[in-house]
Amino acid sequence: MTLIKSISGIRGTIGGKPGESLSPVDIVKFTAAFGTWIQRRQNSKKTRIVIGRDGRTSGKMVSDLVTSALQGLGIDVTDLELASTPTVEVAVTGLKAGGGIIITASHNPANWNALKLLNGNGEFLSASDGNEILQIVLSGEYSFAEHNNLGTVITDKSWGEKHIDRILKLRLVDKEAIKLASLTVAVDCINSVGGIILPELLEKLGVKRSVFLNSVPDGNFAHNPEPLPENLEEISEYMQKEKTDVGFVVDPDVDRLAIICEDGSMFGEEYTLVAVADYVLQDTVGATVSNMSSSRALKDVTESYGGHYFSSAVGEVNVVEEMKKRDAVIGGEGNGGIIYPELHYGRDALAGIALFLTFLAKRKIKCSRLRASYPSYVIAKKKLMLEPGTDIDKILEFVKTYFSDCEIDERDGIRIEHETGWVHIRKSNTEPIIRIYAEGMSSVDAESLADDVIRIIKEL
Repeated sequence: MTLIKSISGIRGTIGGKPGESLSPVDIVKFTAAFGTWIQRRQNSKKTRIVIGRDGRTSGKMVSDLVTSALQGLGIDVTDLELASTPTVEVAVTGLKAGGGIIITASHNPANWNALKLLNGNGEFLSASDGNEILQIVLSGEYSFAEHNNLGTVITDKSWGEKHIDRILKLRLVDKEAIKLASLTVAVDCINSVGGIILPELLEKLGVKRSVFLNSVPDGNFAHNPEPLPENLEEISEYMQKEKTDVGFVVDPDVDRLAIICEDGSMFGEEYTLVAVADYVLQDTVGATVSNMSSSRALKDVTESYGGHYFSSAVGEVNVVEEMKKRDAVIGGEGNGGIIYPELHYGRDALAGIALFLTFLAKRKIKCSRLRASYPSYVIAKKKLMLEPGTDIDKILEFVKTYFSDCEIDERDGIRIEHETGWVHIRKSNTEPIIRIYAEGMSSVDAESLADDVIRIIKEL
């Protein structure tokens, strides 16, 4: 059983003892702390919080607990029910709500769930805001409302359509170009909310023919839900057989996007952001941002247009903060997360699909040829499980000393620059693991950089 409390929310496995897993007790405590924090910020006992959930089998149970806890505080709730993370983000600002809670464990397996917390801007919390909520959890300083002042609950399923309509109105989304291209598209919806919203999106974009795999949103994930190449054999084989123009794969809450080429090859989740940025920069030259674990290909593409590239610590909130600071025209993360400020400051796979299809339609080339036009870097992504009580700082200090002759960035764990690439070592915010990401000019280079670090850590 696992329970992770962090500045971004609470995440864990379902079942087990309170304090050791994501139990009903922990869900109510954390929700009450968040609701109290929202009330304090608004200096009012009356406010509204938007909630939504992905397709996990535990989602309804968690949602009921969250709703009841918020009602108990006197907070009104708008429940979008089954909804993507970016849809909830859009709804928070659209309804002028005090905040939002998304019930999803993103890429984690089906036995996990989580509460992802949003402020009144529909964005993830800053580190200082998250720490305030953690302090409320520890102190238990929340007070529930009397019987005649409980919150109300409204169910509103209209925000998926409203979200799509806002995407269609984006200046760089051209549904006429998509329609004229007569594209055929395959989508792996991983048995979650993508199966609800993506068919409507593609129809309104004018896609000629769409095929949806694993589209029933029942939470019985057909494969590991993280959109990595080793988990995408089904759609890859489909692409090879059916000669579909492009394939898309989303995670359970539809904020990450992986692309499959017409020949079944992986476009590469690192290159989702690169391709969309290429399209945006052709129209508007400006700054771009990605996190420190993302491919340097974005830097190359940005500078080819005369723009400036900036990096941030890992985490969507850190990318957004850097994007605002640099007035970036686009940004995101190398895990397939696209943040397009003209829509909202949140990773949005729906916006990514609309922009990518427009780009593909206008370029009039095959998906594989588009991928071949970018610098070819390879990233190795590895992880080490952490034993309870592991001293992460000691490990990082040891690794830093070993590579003392290299340029080292310590904003988030340590990132070590090499002549042929880089390696980034950091503790995960969502799992009890150390992540080791390395990039090189070939798979041999990347694997070698990552394996060197793993060997050093194991020696310690």
